[in-house]
Amino acid sequence: MIGITAHGGYIPRLRLSRQAAAQANAWYAPHFAGRKGTRAFANWDEDSITLAVAAARDCLGPREDRSHVRTVFLASDTLPFAERLNAGVVAGALTLDDEVDAVDLGGSQRAALTAVAQAVARVQAGGGDVLVLAADNRRTRAASAQELDYGDAAAALLIGRENVIAEFLGSGTLSVDFVDHFRASGEEVDYHWEERWVRDEGIAKLAPRAIEAALKQAGVPPAQVDHFIFPTSFAKMDAQLAKACGIRAEAVADALLDRVGDSGLPHGLLLLSHVLERAEPGQVIVVAQFGSGAQALVFRVTEAIRGFRPARGVSAWLARGVEERHYTRFLAFKGQLALERGMRGEQDKKTALSTAWRHRSALLGLVAGRCEVTGSVHFPPSRLSYDPGQPRLDTQKPWKLADRAARVLSWSAEYLSYHPSPPHHYGQIDFEGGGRILMDFTDLEVGEVDTGCAMEMVFRIKDTDERRGFTRYFWKATPVRAATPNP
Repeated sequence: MIGITAHGGYIPRLRLSRQAAAQANAWYAPHFAGRKGTRAFANWDEDSITLAVAAARDCLGPREDRSHVRTVFLASDTLPFAERLNAGVVAGALTLDDEVDAVDLGGSQRAALTAVAQAVARVQAGGGDVLVLAADNRRTRAASAQELDYGDAAAALLIGRENVIAEFLGSGTLSVDFVDHFRASGEEVDYHWEERWVRDEGIAKLAPRAIEAALKQAGVPPAQVDHFIFPTSFAKMDAQLAKACGIRAEAVADALLDRVGDSGLPHGLLLLSHVLERAEPGQVIVVAQFGSGAQALVFRVTEAIRGFRPARGVSAWLARGVEERHYTRFLAFKGQLALERGMRGEQDKKTALSTAWRHRSALLGLVAGRCEVTGSVHFPPSRLSYDPGQPRLDTQKPWKLADRAARVLSWSAEYLSYHPSPPHHYGQIDFEGGGRILMDFTDLEVGEVDTGCAMEMVFRIKDTDERRGFTRYFWKATPVRAATPNP
């Protein structure tokens, strides 16, 4: 049996009020005045790489040993680097083995499903467990329909043979150059074609062919499908498609458009992870996506589903959302609004790539060194361990901090220096079992932290070298928040 052995997702904490965005643009686009709900959007220090890392951690959990992961597929249409292995950055943040195979995929909104199908083939060939990640952080034009329809998110699936919670039954693929939207190299915003044409001549005619092929390969009649997933921002298009394929109306899964928006490439896997949180053994799930044709996958849930839960799960990420009514914050975080930085914001942020390589484990993986003799933890790790009067050489072993409990020792929130989201919160963080680091804080409001506050680590953008186009990543601290799952 081959299939999904673990799943997870990630939705950024900030949720833009569509009503607030519509009100801000009412002078120009009054036809959006009735839009309701929220859409998720990434913080200023998040991109497709950091979103993918968050989803992967939700899927894999705080396991010390991740040697079972032999391949990482990162699917995204908004990868930050055109010439740098984005999946390699993710693998480093997850402290995977150097021998892991890391691959970037993109070019179509169905690329995530393609990655899953390729993962199944690799497992069948004896390639070990495959971690499939999908993430998008898309940019839109102000006062456009896409600005309100889109959302930022990520999803993760682990494909393997052991403890399969959803068995892979079959797939169907249709590859044709039907262009519903496109984005040329070097451009930041998609160009969309007319909606009715896309619905009637594209989705309605092409997607059923992929779905029917997948069901035929799986040997499952359409009437036996329990959950049907088809991400679309077109109203009732998923229900129309289900009816055309002979799938029951009640099987159509909630697309989360009112709370998240359409996250694009990862949305099918995000909805799949959400469905798996409540799926019962024996149920059949079909997930399909449209883009340069269409693709569909069929799974059957197994008894093992009862023994697995993601670290948080899509439901918990939904519950932790905070509505944002400052439209200009959304624009600033998307890089669409240039705010005054002051002289203190005039810095050259060139990255020393040689130094970054030498300290890659500490910077990407947040790996410290623990002295085997005294037990003291040092960050960054070094050859020298120093306790008062007891210097020792070459006694440190790798000590991972990213998943350890931590608390604030001291902190500051200041407006003196430039920061993309003032005030700039930072402070000394003490880790359970040893280790202390001066860290930036993120995803919090004024008054939300104090000495002794429980914190957890998140992988984020540290700095962006705008002159050379290089992004530097590190870990930040954010408050531990309890969230009540809300499926």
